[in-house]
Amino acid sequence: MRIIIYTKNNCVQCNATKNAMDKKGIDYQLVNLDHEPAAIETLKVLGYRQVPVVMAEEDHWSGFRPDKISALSQLALAQG
Repeated sequence: MRIIIYTKNNCVQCNATKNAMDKKGIDYQLVNLDHEPAAIETLKVLGYRQVPVVMAEEDHWSGFRPDKISALSQLALAQG
């Protein structure tokens, strides 16, 4: 499963999301919008206005969502 977290520097919710995924052993790719501003337009097209934005297979969301992270963890275990 490919998971991408769009983040920015000094973002509390971004750090909380990364830490929660790390604790659950979920692998992800980071895209820092401070270093790759072109990706901002992609997120705006999807309706996002805040970070982090997490893209995981067919699901995506913004903000720190422990419920979604737990669901990802369960899905990763099921796919084993």
